[in-house]
This record gives sequence, C-alpha cells and structure tokens, in this order.
Amino acid sequence: MADAEIDYAAVFQALPGMVALLTPDLVFADANEEFLRMAGRRREDVVGRRLFEVFPDNPNDSGATGMRNLDASLRRVVTTGERDTMALQRYDVELPDRPGHWDERYWSPVNAPVIGPDGTVVLLVHRVEEVTELIRARRGADGNRTQVLEAELYRRARELQELNEQLRRTQAQDQEVALALQEAMLPARRWVGGHRAAVRYRPAVSALNVCGDWYDLVDRGGGDCIGVSVGDVVGHGLRAACVMGQLRSALSAACRVAEGPAQALNALGEYAHVLDGAESATAVTTFIDFGHRTLTYSSAGHPPPVLVHRDGTVEFLDRATDTPLDARPDPQPRPEAHTRFTEGALLVLYTDGLVERRREDIDVGLARLADTVGRHREADPDDLADTVLRELLPREGATDDTALVIMRL
Repeated sequence: MADAEIDYAAVFQALPGMVALLTPDLVFADANEEFLRMAGRRREDVVGRRLFEVFPDNPNDSGATGMRNLDASLRRVVTTGERDTMALQRYDVELPDRPGHWDERYWSPVNAPVIGPDGTVVLLVHRVEEVTELIRARRGADGNRTQVLEAELYRRARELQELNEQLRRTQAQDQEVALALQEAMLPARRWVGGHRAAVRYRPAVSALNVCGDWYDLVDRGGGDCIGVSVGDVVGHGLRAACVMGQLRSALSAACRVAEGPAQALNALGEYAHVLDGAESATAVTTFIDFGHRTLTYSSAGHPPPVLVHRDGTVEFLDRATDTPLDARPDPQPRPEAHTRFTEGALLVLYTDGLVERRREDIDVGLARLADTVGRHREADPDDLADTVLRELLPREGATDDTALVIMRL
C-alpha cells in the first residue's frame, strides 16, 4: 500500500466532517458528502456558485450576522494566508424542500488557506462543525436554565468576535500610519543622476509593518558620481524606525560633502554615539564613479555588498569592513577600498535579514545570495529584486527586517 497512489478526491469525499473548498472569490470548487448532507444541498446546487448565493442570511432575522462574519473571516485568510478560527455562529439555513422556511442552526467554522507554488492563496478550506443538535438536546434535558446559559454563551461569543473585529480594524489603522511614516522617511525617488535602482524593504513578521532598516541614494554631482547606502538599526517597530530616519538623514547629508564613503561613515559614527537607540547600528556606503568605472566602499559592521560582473563573477566587497557605527572609542579613520566594474555589472546592497537564519552560518546565506544574483544577472533590476526576496526570504515570513537595493551599473 505504501507504493500505491492515493486517491485524494476519494479521501476528500470520505472525510467525516463538513468540508468545502472555495476559490479566493468565494465560489464553491467542491464540497464533500458530509457537507452536502448536513446542509441539505445537492452537488449541482453548490459547485460553481458563490457561497453567499447558496447560503444567504435569514431575511427574517434583522440581527443576523453570520454571513458578514464568515465573509470577513474568509477574506482575512485570502489576505494573510493564515488560518482563521471563528467563534460560535448562528447561521440559519433555508430548508431546500420548503422555500421561505428557515431552520435555526449553530456552527463552529474554521477557514484555512491552500498555498500555491507562487506563495499566493489558491483555495480556501472551509471546515464546519454543526452543533445545533447538541444545543437542542441540552435544551430539552435541562429546560430554561440551560437555554439561558446557552443564550449567554452565544451572546458572549458574539461580543468577543465584535471586539476582535474592532482590534483588527485598529491594528490595520496603526499599520497604515506606520507605513506612511516609514515611506516618508525613505527616499521616494528611484532615479539618481540618470541611473535607476530597484529598492525593496520588508519588515519582520512580528513588526508593525515598519522596520529599522534603510536605504539611501544620493547624487554627488552631475550624475557621474552617486552614493548608494543601506543601514540597519537593532530592533523593530516605531522606535527603530525613528532612529533609522535620523541616521539615514545624517548619512545622506554626509555623503553629499564627504570625500569618500569612509569619511561619511566616520561622521555618522560620531552622531550615533549621541543618538539613543543607535547602539550596534550598522551601515555600508558605496560611491560609484560612472565616468571612471570605479566603485569605492566602506562598511561599518554591515554585510558586504555584492558586485556581479558581466561574465557572471560574483565579488563580495569585503575589503573595507569595520566595527558598527557607535563602536569606535576614538575617531580613527575607517577603512575604504576600491574596485573596478564594466558597464552592465550589478551592484547589490542589503541588510542581514536577507541572508541570516537562526542556527545557520551566515556564509550559507551569502552563498545563496551569490547563486541567485549570479543566475539571474541578466534580469531587469526590479524583477531581480523580487526574485531575490522570493528565493531567500522564508515563505512563512522573515524574523528580521530586510532592505535591498539593486542597481545596474
């Protein structure tokens, strides 16, 4: 039997509970036999039709909320890709053999996503436990006292669901504010001196959609020389984002007047010493001279940029690495190094959330990055940025913030 092919369609139909499959547009793709039996519907009454066309709210109950609650739960699953367990719901069902007559029913639903190869939700598993008969049986056994207790339980369940909905709306509003704050702190333009960069940032899954990572693009004069930087503040959320905004602004100003990236990082380090929250912050800065085809860089405790040459050679720019921004006890100059490039090469700057994994050596993550950018080096920078995130970040979401800048030189 171990080598036999399993008929998953037969398994689905034989499942002992009520299970239906819905498309992301909430159209029935299938329903198992138990679902059809308990709902009193035939397959042709369900498959291919919209969920709420088959099961609308009871029009005779002005307080009915089952359809609204179920719709909100299913759409959360589509948006988040995460399972959603609902509170006990009263959701009456029209009797198929008596149109206009509605049967009082109670359900305990759980909705879960089916994720496709591209990471998007392709189907919804709608599993329902029907508890109406249990409630009726208890009413008959214990009389009015049990009925009152059950009514109170149902009322409390509805109140809890309404409070959860209010909390979700508040969190969504907080995320909108936080995201607007972060976008205001980061440079809006992607073109610098006639050169375009693909930029991405992804907050950690536990963060409020904001992070302490940043990127910056600076025109150092006439378009032939630009500065590209990324940095990382320890922590997540609004506090880290505020520190990030201050460091990014300071580095942006320094890059415009410094003779080289090391001098710019020296100035930023002095500022980090007096900025609360900048402890252990890191940054890397590159000055690109398109006229002479040279790249000068310096790193303050940051992972090395990647230079992908036209022949596929991947070079890590790691010959000018120093301590984090606030770690220097004296203002000694930071190191900087130079390298040459040919037209069409790729420069990739990133933060450690892209390559670091728990219980894994960072060299493994760096090798993954080198392999991905090497294989896809001919791609448009925006397409390559999406590919890098897709191939390197965990599907379930990263535990650290990530910023990424890719530029065709």
